[in-house]
Amino acid sequence: MTPARLWKEIQGKKGVVQCELCNHFCVLKPGERGRCGVRENRDGELYTLVYDKVAAINIDPIEKKPLYHFLPGTKTFSLGTMGCNFSCVFCQNYTLSQPPKLNQLIQGEEVSVKKLVSAAISYNCKSISFTYSEPTIFFELVEDTAKEAIKNGLKNVIVSNGFMSEKAIYRLKDLIHGANIDLKSFSDDFYKNLCDGRLKPVLKNLVLMKKYGWFVEITTLIIPGKNDSKQELTNIAKFIYNELGDHVPWHLSRFHPDYKLLDTTITPISTLEMGYEIGKEIGLKYVYLGNVPHNDRENTYCPECGAPLIRRIGFSCEILNLYKGKCKKCNGTISGIWE
Repeated sequence: MTPARLWKEIQGKKGVVQCELCNHFCVLKPGERGRCGVRENRDGELYTLVYDKVAAINIDPIEKKPLYHFLPGTKTFSLGTMGCNFSCVFCQNYTLSQPPKLNQLIQGEEVSVKKLVSAAISYNCKSISFTYSEPTIFFELVEDTAKEAIKNGLKNVIVSNGFMSEKAIYRLKDLIHGANIDLKSFSDDFYKNLCDGRLKPVLKNLVLMKKYGWFVEITTLIIPGKNDSKQELTNIAKFIYNELGDHVPWHLSRFHPDYKLLDTTITPISTLEMGYEIGKEIGLKYVYLGNVPHNDRENTYCPECGAPLIRRIGFSCEILNLYKGKCKKCNGTISGIWE
């Protein structure tokens, strides 16, 4: 167990604390854990149960996050712990995210921050990605590892549901370079009923991340009958365009039945195509389709002249007419982090 950060004592209530890490702001009596399952009040002090329990480590292509405009073609050192502050009924990593919430054993390997960064360098990774479960809930490990990564010339990526507190984002503002954030729906009911979360904090945080200079890409998993209406997708596209900018990439990902949502069908290609067209009509420059192998909608084209810039097949990519963030054909600027 490691002392947690971002919490406070509740005045007048002996031993009771409030976690300030995410927008649940859990109030915990001694012996209680937060909704994430991995932060516990021990005698009036809050502790994290996962600082030294890394449950997943892999060397991934950065495209797998997915990040398409962030050091394309490079490897990223991906890591995550158990636990999550959401309870999405369609979670694809539920064996990692949900057990602590059910009071099951918190598993993981004890690995130091320096060893994590050293391993990333030894595998020729250009970045470290905090991913797999929800990075917010292993904040202390993210903060310390990100600082060490920067000292060693690596960039830091967070793949998140975007439900962290403003205090947490502020603490990470100079440590995170790239982020893929799930904008799961534009309906608060969707967030409440299917994820045990809320929409407004995610929208507010996305604007804040952009303000702090993070390069943000958005992913929406399109689930038939849940968030796949034309109006819903239009609302998301308009938010991205108006609040974040037309240059922010939007990934429309195909749903496959998982966890508790096994009776829902796979997303039709036609629905993904509808989302693509909506994004383009609204004015988004970069809209991509995910979980659909061998489709042209995962390539990057110059929004000015239409030249193919990056060709992708699965998680591999080929740089074509792109050099230092410029289109070779028309010299147009392409939004992203390229070096």
